[in-house]
Amino acid sequence: MAETKAAGLRPDFATIGGIVLAAAGILGGLLLEGGQIKDVVQVTAALIVVGGTLGSVMVNTPMPTLLAAAKRFVSVLFEPAHNLNQRIEALIDFATKARKSGIVALEREVQALEDPFLKKALSLAMDGADLQDIRTMLELEMTAVESHADQEAKVFESAGGYAPTIGIIGAVLGLIQVMKNLSDVNEVGHGIAVSFVATVYGVALANIVLLPAANKIKARTHEEVRLMELTMEGVTGIVEGMNPKLLRVKLEAFLPSAEVAAAAKKAKA
Repeated sequence: MAETKAAGLRPDFATIGGIVLAAAGILGGLLLEGGQIKDVVQVTAALIVVGGTLGSVMVNTPMPTLLAAAKRFVSVLFEPAHNLNQRIEALIDFATKARKSGIVALEREVQALEDPFLKKALSLAMDGADLQDIRTMLELEMTAVESHADQEAKVFESAGGYAPTIGIIGAVLGLIQVMKNLSDVNEVGHGIAVSFVATVYGVALANIVLLPAANKIKARTHEEVRLMELTMEGVTGIVEGMNPKLLRVKLEAFLPSAEVAAAAKKAKA
């Protein structure tokens, strides 16, 4: 049965769990050392770090890219339900019908597709586009997807570089305030401790959220492009009139080795 719906989103428990685990580890260590949660809860420090980092990124990044990166952050918390096996089955189904009735017979099913890349690829094939032209246009779109994702990931990488430095600025600002009250020894110690909270915020924001988010975006893009490559090879195989069984063997090369073994076991059963 061919795909007719685009893949939905599901929570990425690795990302959410990782952030929770990192925060729990840091705060747990603080408590074990005899500290208190309120020691690191400073609204002013958060304002300095978040505001300063955002401002630096805005200076560094064109606004369209910045807005696109903000939207892309959704893919860090939620992962698309890409299913390579499902896409292979859909392509094999299309190949079987095209081999039997001609590729034009797929028109109604293709119009019902919600995946834009699969729909575009099959539409080009039905329109009689040359095989090389189909490859060129689809590869161009894949390159564009990778390029845009790379630019958006660099926004988070830049923010991850700025955040610790802004945290140091916050610490210095806190020390300036401490210097104004050197006459009160008790307040000096407390003020120094509070002043370094901004540094903690900056380093934590960079290494728990921003830099990992950049890498997760790149990983998501790799998965998306792999699905697009699989789709392109499947559609070109359909255009070439490849036997569905041979096409399946070709497309299963895109599956992780464990999934290939499971598919082979299922086929034998």
